[in-house]
Amino acid sequence: MPMIGDRVFVHYTGWLLDGTKFDCSLDRKDKFSFDLGKGEVIKAWDIAIATMKVGEVCHITCKPEYAYGSAGSPPKIPPNATLVFEVELFEFKGEDLTEDEDGGIIRRIRTRGEGYSRPNEGAIVEVTVEGYYKDQIFDRRELHFEIGEGESLDLPFGLEKAILRMEKGEHSIVYLKPSYAFGSIGKEKFQIPPEAAVRYEVHLKSFEKVKESWEMSSEEKLEQSTIVKERGTVYFKEGKYKQAVLQYKKIVSWLEYESSFSSEEVQKAQALRLASHLNLAMCHLKLQAFSAAVESCNKALELDSNNEKGLFRRGEAHLAVNDFDLARADFQKVLQLYPSNKAAKAQLVVCQQRTRKQLAREKKLYANMFERLAEEESKVKAGVAAGDHHKDTDLKDEQKNDVAGSQPQVKTEA
Repeated sequence: MPMIGDRVFVHYTGWLLDGTKFDCSLDRKDKFSFDLGKGEVIKAWDIAIATMKVGEVCHITCKPEYAYGSAGSPPKIPPNATLVFEVELFEFKGEDLTEDEDGGIIRRIRTRGEGYSRPNEGAIVEVTVEGYYKDQIFDRRELHFEIGEGESLDLPFGLEKAILRMEKGEHSIVYLKPSYAFGSIGKEKFQIPPEAAVRYEVHLKSFEKVKESWEMSSEEKLEQSTIVKERGTVYFKEGKYKQAVLQYKKIVSWLEYESSFSSEEVQKAQALRLASHLNLAMCHLKLQAFSAAVESCNKALELDSNNEKGLFRRGEAHLAVNDFDLARADFQKVLQLYPSNKAAKAQLVVCQQRTRKQLAREKKLYANMFERLAEEESKVKAGVAAGDHHKDTDLKDEQKNDVAGSQPQVKTEA
């Protein structure tokens, strides 16, 4: 049966108690759809249609307090009217939580939560989760964690996105397509194969939201940035680079456009921003997100144009994607500013070696290309020559025929 938040599709006819028909979707030839339990229809419908199954046709008799009450719905429905509906349920489907509406995260609410507040990025949540693959349970836990850290607890990122849309006390079923679950790798720990769709039952027991940037004072932003930086460093040392990225990005979002810092706070903020961009660059390198690494280095170098780590890490990112000229320029600048940097010397040698190999490959490629072109050209010339020879022969034959044909025929007499 449909659950709260499901989109339901029905046909209906509505009458007053005296038999007067006031509305009918069949007359419009379009099914009527709405989100169940969200107050989009009269109260009687939210209650009754939640008890129906696909293909069912039912009659619903609605007292005024479950319909349009003492106000009615002029001009067709008078005040304090009891209404009768015939409703047929054709289909229902869960709420799509993806930005692209590709059906990758479908939520169905088993029990509605309380209030209207929801967790935000970085909120501390307390949940119970049960994971199912082909109706077999593979994970059952009570967890207390920060939104954004789920992957370190073997939770799919699609599940975290669903939790961000839940209310305190809510029980929901979340269906995840492979790309929002464990992807093309699967999860050996849970014996989940690659490209597997999974289902989770989630109860959001409680949560504590973190302050949004606009809710924090400049002092709080600096204090929280210092705490988050240390947390990011711990994640980095543990090899949890995605989680580290989330921490460093928080610092950037808090400090980048803050204009109310004192002169002393400005220096602290700039140091934290610089460290965050440099650390983000290192994380992106580890994750092989090389364009993102270059972008982070550029941000760091805007703050300190001669920063050793910023130049070196940008050089590594350029080298990884075979931008040898840009990589060489960065490593040379590091050595110009910091002559004792052995790592830059080594990378410069690597850069030069790869450049030579690339040139050798290109030379060989072009040589082979020219050889093929020369062969094709010689074949064409040979073909033309053969054609000219045939033409000459044909011409001579034609001339012979012409000469023979032009000779006068002499009649001899006996």
